[in-house]
Amino acid sequence: MGEGTAGAVEHDPEGEEPAFRLRRVRIERGGRVVLDGVDLDVPSGRITALLGPSGSGKTSLLRILNRLDDPAGGEVLYRGRPLTGYPVRELRRRVGFVFQAPVMFDGTVEENLRAPAREAGWPEEETRRRVREALELAELDGDLLDRPGGELSVGQQQRANLARTLVNRPETLLLDEPTSALDAVTSRRLLRTFRRLAEEEGRTAVMATHREEEARAAGDLAVVLTGGGVDRVGRPTEVL
Repeated sequence: MGEGTAGAVEHDPEGEEPAFRLRRVRIERGGRVVLDGVDLDVPSGRITALLGPSGSGKTSLLRILNRLDDPAGGEVLYRGRPLTGYPVRELRRRVGFVFQAPVMFDGTVEENLRAPAREAGWPEEETRRRVREALELAELDGDLLDRPGGELSVGQQQRANLARTLVNRPETLLLDEPTSALDAVTSRRLLRTFRRLAEEEGRTAVMATHREEEARAAGDLAVVLTGGGVDRVGRPTEVL
C-alpha cells in the first residue's frame, strides 16, 4: 500500500455536502475501544470502501451510520443533520444496511422481498414493480421467488437480503462484505450495479471489504482502518 492522507477528509470534488460527517467518533464493542477519534467525510453520490484487517472496526463503523449502534463519543451527521435527530425508522428507510451474514424471515423469497411493502403500505402494482427491479439489481433469479428463504444457498440469501434492502430504494447503502459468499462473476456484476446506482442515480454507498481489488473496481474513495483509527484516506489508486 502507498501513502495516503489521514484524518478528516474534504473529498467531494463537486463541493457537495458529505452524506456522512464523523467528528471525533469513538466506538466501543463489548467494553473494548474499537475506533477512537475518527474524523471522516463520506462523499455523497459515491462509493466509499472501508478496508482493514479483521477487527479493525469496519463493521462497527457501518453499524453506527444507521444507528444499529450508537458511538460512545463524538458526533455523526447525515445530510448535515445530527444522526440522533432522525426518527430511527425514517433513518433506516433512507439508509439501508446489507449484512454480511444474511437473515431470511420465515416464508418464501417473495414474502421476504415484500416485507418493506407491508410496512409502507404500497399499492400492489408499486410493490410488484419494486420487487422486479430489486431482483434484477441483486442478480437474483426470479424463479426463486416461490422458494422458502431458508432453502437458498448462502450466496442466494446474500443477494436476497440485498434485494430486500433495495425494495425500499434507500438513498444510501451500507454494505458489509456484500460479495463474500458470491462467485467471482456474480461479484463483478454486483460491483458494476453499485457503480451504476452511484453514477446514474446518485446513490451513496459505504462498503466494508477485505478485498483490495473490490475497492479498486468499485470505490471512489478508500478508507483504511488500522490501530483504532483512520490510517489512510484517498482514491483507491493512491492508497492501495
